[in-house]
Amino acid sequence: MSTVIDHQEMRQHWRALLAATLGMSAGIGIIGYVNSVIAPYLLADFSWSRSQFALASTATLLTILCIPLVGRCTDLFGVRRVAAVGIVVFPASFLVLSSMQGDIRLYFAMLIVQSLLCTTTSATVYSRLIAENFRANRGLALGLIAAGPAVVGAIGSPLLTGFIDWAGWRAGYFAISAFCALLGLAALLMIPARNPALAAQAQQAPRRARTDYGVIFRSRAFWIIVTGSLLCSLPHALSASQLKLMLSDRQLSSTVAGFMVSVFAVGVIVARIVSGLALDRWPAYRVAAVGMGLPLFGLLILASSTSNLALIGFAVLLLGMSFGVEGDVLTYLAARYFPLEIYSSVLGLLLGSVGAAMALGAALLSITLAQTETYRLFMIISGAGVAIGSLSFLRLRSVA
Repeated sequence: MSTVIDHQEMRQHWRALLAATLGMSAGIGIIGYVNSVIAPYLLADFSWSRSQFALASTATLLTILCIPLVGRCTDLFGVRRVAAVGIVVFPASFLVLSSMQGDIRLYFAMLIVQSLLCTTTSATVYSRLIAENFRANRGLALGLIAAGPAVVGAIGSPLLTGFIDWAGWRAGYFAISAFCALLGLAALLMIPARNPALAAQAQQAPRRARTDYGVIFRSRAFWIIVTGSLLCSLPHALSASQLKLMLSDRQLSSTVAGFMVSVFAVGVIVARIVSGLALDRWPAYRVAAVGMGLPLFGLLILASSTSNLALIGFAVLLLGMSFGVEGDVLTYLAARYFPLEIYSSVLGLLLGSVGAAMALGAALLSITLAQTETYRLFMIISGAGVAIGSLSFLRLRSVA
């Protein structure tokens, strides 16, 4: 394990690091922050129910199919070509959302478009730049690029809330679209040329899907990681779109609830840097088990009747930290247990399991909200999943 930061490696591959960070910061990774901020305004204007809004998030079920395909395309065609698709479509989707007149089906449709096409701006694509160029600082570099969306969320959530309060949610969608378009273009221009050795190998000996996926599906490590990530990701349905709504139920003002969204983002940022450093120094299965188990304690606090603002803030921080650890752990484990040639194919499947968990969690959240009109039952059920899933990562200890 590395014990110090390799500054030479960081200087040598700064362009790949910057391109991936910008791309992630303007990509699908910010959608949870956007939805959490805008959700209350949409529900107020259109009289949508919270259970309807939660059910809309089941559109992420499509990522089960799309993210693995995006990962495969990235292995075959490189980061630049694949990322360009989402860099165009993602800002355009927000322009369409700004024109909504109250039909929730249009909101559903845009979530579907984002799930199908905008996963090309996710870690499945951009983290390959890190896997190709970094060795000693791979965990740290993955943490830095994954922190990009969280930095945007931490700074942007209160700014977006204030802007929407002043100019309206339609203007908010316009501002988000412009931001994503500008940063996405900058990322596209910064992406370095593909590793010559890997590019030549891809041209001379095209990889066979049957062979590559056979390697993946026969791997014990793969099934351990998929099971753990699926169970630990169930609470993301809450944090991805309903965090501010849940906090508002505790009689927190819109300003305080918006601040809590920033606390969540800070947790993501801190965890991604810390877990990245930890992955470069300690066994990945230990980092995964501890980090992925963090939301259990946050969920238990939020499921209680406490009105203590510090405790609520701590719980939100833990949810954010678990989200941050996951971003590092899955991208790192894909490089740790599988050949680089199929890195994005593996990562696509792993992140697809997270998409499946979010969709299942959204369906569960919709059902429990419809039955109880509170978030407590969902927190208890998803918390149990987190406890089981985080412990399952310890089984990687026996995998070579």
